[in-house]
Amino acid sequence: MRMLINVPETVVADALRGIAASHPGLTVDVENRVVVRRDAPVAGKVALVSGGGSGHEPLHAGFVG
Repeated sequence: MRMLINVPETVVADALRGIAASHPGLTVDVENRVVVRRDAPVAGKVALVSGGGSGHEPLHAGFVG
């Protein structure tokens, strides 16, 4: 079976770049591994801070938006 990972050392950065390319409404800081709505903060809305675990990066980026 072939893997979808080009280089294991850059898998998280690669995935974050993919999120940035496919979701223009998000700001993605690849270096610090942070994903934020472009229009944040939104009045009357609650902020969510979520951290991922080893092996699931960037799983929690799907909560943004």
